[in-house]
Amino acid sequence: MEIVIHAEQIGEFFGFPLTNTILMAWLVVAVFFTAGIAFKKKIRRIPSRIQTLVEFAVGGFFNFVEEILGSHDIAKKAFSLVATIFFFVLISNWFGILPILGALGLYEQGEHGEEIFVPLFRSSASDLNFTLAIAIIAVVAVQIFGMKVQGFFGHWRKYFTLKNPIETFVGILEFISEFAKMVSFSFRLFGNVFAGEVLLLIIGFLAPYVIPLPFLFLEIFVGFIQALVFAMLTLVFIKIAVAEHSSH
Repeated sequence: MEIVIHAEQIGEFFGFPLTNTILMAWLVVAVFFTAGIAFKKKIRRIPSRIQTLVEFAVGGFFNFVEEILGSHDIAKKAFSLVATIFFFVLISNWFGILPILGALGLYEQGEHGEEIFVPLFRSSASDLNFTLAIAIIAVVAVQIFGMKVQGFFGHWRKYFTLKNPIETFVGILEFISEFAKMVSFSFRLFGNVFAGEVLLLIIGFLAPYVIPLPFLFLEIFVGFIQALVFAMLTLVFIKIAVAEHSSH
């Protein structure tokens, strides 16, 4: 048993390192793409049970986004981003704990000549590069929404102003906090997912039958909560960015 904190490289793609976390991200994208095309072809005027269920879930999620943002127009623009983050992180987390995917891998030679099993697929969120990339996208998107609603100068005025020394200092602190959000976003998701992987690995090594099941269900729940927290924090930050000046 070996616990590796970094993503394992399994090959190269046009000269770039190809890791098992990247493969998992590609797999999730392929699943979304295939499911989207298949669902689009089966859309009917009189919906089937599956179409009704999907429309109910999407409509409920959109209403939730609209309720938080308080604006139908902003919700329409933010929904695709928030929903994509939520479902992408959620499916990646759940796929990462599937025993079937975890059993697929290669044996490589270790530093001391021993054979080490390297899984082909690993939860993307267990790679800090992935969580940091999603965090950067979320924070940059928040700034874009703020500029669209408040205007370019209106949005950045809250960070850089010379009205008085106190507001200038507070604005600089708020600007620094935007970078702190990226760190908080990325390490929160990475820490929880990686800790879950380690927990399942240790429990499976010590007691490979039956006993890991409760922990597996726990990680399913944790994966859902982490995806929801990431999406909801993005929503809250968008809400603050578009409403801050109007509230003053």
